[in-house]
Amino acid sequence: MCGIAGILFKNSGAELATGKALIDMLDGCQHRGPDSSGFALYGEAAQGRLRLRFLVGRNNQAPITIKAIHCALAQQGAEIIEEERIGGTYRLVVAFDGDVQKFSYAMEHVAKVVSIGVSLDIVKDVGSAHQVDAIYNVARFEGTHGLGHVRLATESDVKPEAAHPFWATGFADVAIVHNGQITNYWKMRRRLERRGFEFNTDNDSELIAVYLADKLSHGASLREALKTSIDDLDGTFSFLVSTRDEIGYAKDRLAAKPMVLYETDDLIAIASEEVSLNRLFPGQALDTMEPPPGTYDTWSRSI
Repeated sequence: MCGIAGILFKNSGAELATGKALIDMLDGCQHRGPDSSGFALYGEAAQGRLRLRFLVGRNNQAPITIKAIHCALAQQGAEIIEEERIGGTYRLVVAFDGDVQKFSYAMEHVAKVVSIGVSLDIVKDVGSAHQVDAIYNVARFEGTHGLGHVRLATESDVKPEAAHPFWATGFADVAIVHNGQITNYWKMRRRLERRGFEFNTDNDSELIAVYLADKLSHGASLREALKTSIDDLDGTFSFLVSTRDEIGYAKDRLAAKPMVLYETDDLIAIASEEVSLNRLFPGQALDTMEPPPGTYDTWSRSI
């Protein structure tokens, strides 16, 4: 049992900051996952620059890992614009205009990558949403959209690298939060690996993210990718996916994993439980709906 949340502000000038909104939503469903919390945050993109975040730990090995990252960045022709060591992570903005997939795989061989994107930054750690916020200042983040996740560890250890969200390794700006289990995980992973894709965890959520990003890279829309996922993925699942410009969901045909959404002219908010949506609008009666089994949908920012 885990809790997922996502929000997209359709128009500029939204009253709620994305980071604060996601913290409130996760606080509403924290009982579903007390072990770790995480956020996929989408901010303003800068042409020719990438946002990177690595897990480097909090011990004496961290400076050695950071030095190795510096060397690898230089080898890849990436110039450091900003850098910050915070919590157990190392965050950078770099100037880079090469092949993102090759760059990503090269960096993964040096240190554990949390995310790479033009606008995406993933923050995740053990503890509650408020505990993670106290370290990484998530509440201060203002952006267009984002995803959140609270995790109950069932098949892996309680550690930052096992927390959600997961990014689509090798594909910038694609992230996912997932509640459920993909039972044909290894079959689908082997198919993708034979085509040259790399995976850095055994988590089925990473597989979903790479599967969707691969579809997008071949010209499919996010809606089309989500539609095929319902047939191609076996198991019980409800997941949210975000790209640089969109947010979307998919539910399997059994619909064993809950999901509730609320939409207005200004925003779309989706979560595992209605209490998470109520945290955004205390005291208001919300006209929410539960997506039917085997459905999918997407939303994007107004231009």
